Amino acid sequence: MWASLGLLAVGLIALILIVATTFRLADRAGTDLSDSMISRNLALAAVQLRFGLQTAEASQRGYIASGNQVYLAPYGTGKAVTYRELQRLQEVLGPERSATPAIARLAAIVDEKFAEMDATIALKRDRRDAEAMAVLRSNLGKALMDEANVFLSKIIRDSDAAVTENAVQQRDALLGLRTVTLASAALILLVVVTSLVLIVGFTRSLAQARDDVAGLNSDLERRVADRTSELTHARDRAEILLAEVNHRVANSLAIVASMVGLQSRASKSEETRTALAETQSRISAVALVHKELYSSGDVRLVALEGFLPSLLEQLEVSMRTAGHKASLKPDIAPLSLPTDKSVSVGVITAEWVTNAFKYAYPDGQGEIRVSLTRDDDGRAELRVEDDGVGRRADQAAQGSGLGTKLVNAMAISLGGRIEYVERRPGTSARLILPAA
Repeated sequence: MWASLGLLAVGLIALILIVATTFRLADRAGTDLSDSMISRNLALAAVQLRFGLQTAEASQRGYIASGNQVYLAPYGTGKAVTYRELQRLQEVLGPERSATPAIARLAAIVDEKFAEMDATIALKRDRRDAEAMAVLRSNLGKALMDEANVFLSKIIRDSDAAVTENAVQQRDALLGLRTVTLASAALILLVVVTSLVLIVGFTRSLAQARDDVAGLNSDLERRVADRTSELTHARDRAEILLAEVNHRVANSLAIVASMVGLQSRASKSEETRTALAETQSRISAVALVHKELYSSGDVRLVALEGFLPSLLEQLEVSMRTAGHKASLKPDIAPLSLPTDKSVSVGVITAEWVTNAFKYAYPDGQGEIRVSLTRDDDGRAELRVEDDGVGRRADQAAQGSGLGTKLVNAMAISLGGRIEYVERRPGTSARLILPAA
């Protein structure tokens, strides 16, 4: 393994060397190319500038000598070319190099030269030939032209030398890249050959190890299958036992609820009968949860769309037996909750429905609507509504107040929020459950 890692490290170093050298030489080649282009543009601008000056000067001298306007035709073109190439020269050099004394002097020479030529042409046009010839004989124009040629020749020589030097540097860079590439290629080839030898040996060892692992896997799969079968049997037995427990708990709670009902009917105190009836309703709600667990086949979750309608039917029968004439209208959406949360929802529903039966319609019949909905975000809402006398926000709880305390405690255990809304007429009690 260490040999393989060492070979990989050598190959990686060789690759990094090639890439680094290539980038460095490519960057250098780009710089040399850029410098060559600048030098070429400088030389071209200098040649064109000198050509423009020479064209304008030849046109000026031909016109002064002959007086023929035909000779002035190239003058404007030469002047335009000169100033255009002077600007180009300054742009190629950049702001800093254009401010050097030599370039500044060249620009001044061009201005003076054209000022001298414009003056002589104007004198000739005014038929002041003697004055024009006097300016020519003063050799001012020749001196300016000679000085301009000195500057321009130096620019051209320096540019040609820079182009030659950049070409030599590019050739050296190419030779260096070729040498590094060949050396690295040889090193990589050595690494590849050695790696192939190691891979062949490793492949043989791997095949042997694979055969050993296959034998171990076969034994392990047999053990896992045996263990899975045992766990499945244990789980099935546990589910059967839990269903039996729920069945027995539901029966026991039903018996307790019946006993409480008997005690309620035997009591002579109206307050005691009311309290026992409420207790019977709460016990029945819990018993229905356990009944739903053992009858649904899922011992972990309670389907509220099956549990709540059964609870509401039982509550309606109980309330009508007690003389209350309201009717229930359920609308329960599919929703499953764990056992403890289902008990809390059932107790809250029983409390609100019982209170609606007892207090919403004191003078006659009415409708009590119970709905369970779920929005796209996963939040559930239990709502109990009536169109009765209503409930003011500041109204004290009727009865013992135990039901209100129980509802609040159950809502806290669910992590939910309770809202009471005055509907005019009626009341809407809402339990908002967080997303599962």
